[in-house]
Amino acid sequence: MQEDLRYLQLLSREFPNIPAVTTELINLQAILHLPKPTEHFVADLHGEHEAFLHVLRNASGRIKRRVTDIFSPEGPLRPEGVEPLTEEEQHDFCSLIYYPEQKLELLHQQTELDDAFYYRTLYNLVLICRNFSLKYTRSKVRKSLPEEYAYIIEELLHERIDDANKHAYYEAIISAIIETRRADHFIVAICNVIQRLAVERLHILGDIFDRGPGAHLIMDHLCEYHHLDIQWGNHDILWMGAAAGNMCCIATVIRLSLRYGNSAVLEDGYGINLIPLATFALDTYGQDECLRFQPHYLRREGQPAEKQRLLDARMHKAISIIEFKLTGQLARKYPEWNMADRDLLSCCDFTRGTVVVDGKEHELLDKNFPTVDSAAPCRLTQEEEALMKSICRSFRMSERLQRHINCILSHGSMYKITNGNLLFHASTPINADGSLKKVSVFGDLLSGRKLMDRVEQIVRMAYDWSATSDERRVSRDYFTYLWCGPDSPLFDKGKMTTFERYFIADKRTHEEPKGFYYLLRDNPDVIDGILDHFEVKGPQRHIINGHVPVHASSGENPVKADGRLLVIDGGFAEAYHNTTGIAGYTLVYHSKGFYLAAHEPFTSTADAVAKGTDIISTRQIIERSDHRILVDETERGAEMRMQIDDLRRLLTAYRKGYIKEH
Repeated sequence: MQEDLRYLQLLSREFPNIPAVTTELINLQAILHLPKPTEHFVADLHGEHEAFLHVLRNASGRIKRRVTDIFSPEGPLRPEGVEPLTEEEQHDFCSLIYYPEQKLELLHQQTELDDAFYYRTLYNLVLICRNFSLKYTRSKVRKSLPEEYAYIIEELLHERIDDANKHAYYEAIISAIIETRRADHFIVAICNVIQRLAVERLHILGDIFDRGPGAHLIMDHLCEYHHLDIQWGNHDILWMGAAAGNMCCIATVIRLSLRYGNSAVLEDGYGINLIPLATFALDTYGQDECLRFQPHYLRREGQPAEKQRLLDARMHKAISIIEFKLTGQLARKYPEWNMADRDLLSCCDFTRGTVVVDGKEHELLDKNFPTVDSAAPCRLTQEEEALMKSICRSFRMSERLQRHINCILSHGSMYKITNGNLLFHASTPINADGSLKKVSVFGDLLSGRKLMDRVEQIVRMAYDWSATSDERRVSRDYFTYLWCGPDSPLFDKGKMTTFERYFIADKRTHEEPKGFYYLLRDNPDVIDGILDHFEVKGPQRHIINGHVPVHASSGENPVKADGRLLVIDGGFAEAYHNTTGIAGYTLVYHSKGFYLAAHEPFTSTADAVAKGTDIISTRQIIERSDHRILVDETERGAEMRMQIDDLRRLLTAYRKGYIKEH
């Protein structure tokens, strides 16, 4: 007790007397016996904001299934006396829960909503909300409620409507809501509570950015999300590097945005000024058709005009050449990165129009390089330097971008261990025999957990103003290696063949050899070895990651290594739909076990509101627990048991007079 006295005195500030200690002890011990809250795991969102946000709003289909269970004529959870809903009514009711503001606006346009509609809707929403609140304490639910309606919602949730003594009270509350014309506001509030209670924690396993049109909209939502963690992906690291001022990362971000016709994300989403790039591209490539740089437009609303397409292609080529120069500079600056083969401009014979790759000469498909000096191929021209400095200022001065990157830093990490699951985006590099591979990080040979921890330190140092300017500069440079380096745990392929895909016809040069992690990940012994190294405990432990899309249409199973590895990159991005055959996965872990939801392509938010359409999701049961998993069996439960032990010691200190109550 004497050894712990200083700590217990600090703890007594929060719990100043015996009643405060015993109340918290009772609360914590009771919470341990509640069912485990629901966790959702998603990966590789790639800017598909409408599909992702819909999946979040419908809790990967859980809300729809709960509505069916409660309101179908044969629903197993339908309370006695509750009128069933038709299938069409269920669809409309679900769309109201997902998009309350938009749905109410549409209903008001279509008809005049009477008291009967509001009474029935409020009554049904309370039933759904009450069902989702059963896993939580009243205190937890109370903290989830909007302050304006917290008291009213809490009263409705915890009153038994079948109690004759309280029935009139219950009806009076709902009637008052309608009479005071607050029903619309109340519906929106309770729908948001339902969405929040349906998903207790969200795990994002990397690659929020690139390809799709709405990464900035996803980040707006995630920055306000109630319980979130992010495992960084290589596309996230790319944007983090760009926001930190790494010019190579900036050039790559712009190239990818132009390649997929997503410059609006930069210009409208983040206020990045691309006019200097457009001017430079027209001046430099104004007579070039840039056929190898035609963007792959994925926008559903159609293709842009030919003039815009040609401008995008010229900007695309201009920034690509700058990227290849900057990549070559860094490859030379840091030979320990083993990226000398990415300095391909230095391997070109511009007189003959050829390039040597892996010892073999290939003809260049595009031979127009007006900004490349054959004597110093990787040196930027004065115009290119001025352009990149201007664009770099835009990235550094974008308030919204910096706010989003701060969110990714504060909620993010290279990996996370939670409830027997090891989460990371891509891999941990391994050797051909399955052992952990030692990777050189600025002179230190590191593997596994130490490698991940060191990488995270370097990433954070780029934003640490207490570090020296040299430390920050080196850290900023390292983002390029993390994006495409051969042993980067966020990439883990032999090389990124961007140059070859633009300039060489031979598709064999386009191949990106995968690291041994991807070749051996079906081996249970290899996965067990990684889990042991990271000290992941539990009888049913897993690695969960994304990065490489699962080819579901070809029969590939996302469950690997006898269930020890779960790969949840199902292709949210429209660019991958043909490859995967689906439109994304959500892994759900609740008190009854794991299941994987495979989502079909989403049409649009407008259709979901107007027609009640939903994402059709098929469920694959991964593991079913033989009992309902309680909070006591989770990581949070272990923390609470430690808190209980501390409180018991504090209680003893009060009772024996070591610490006085106050």
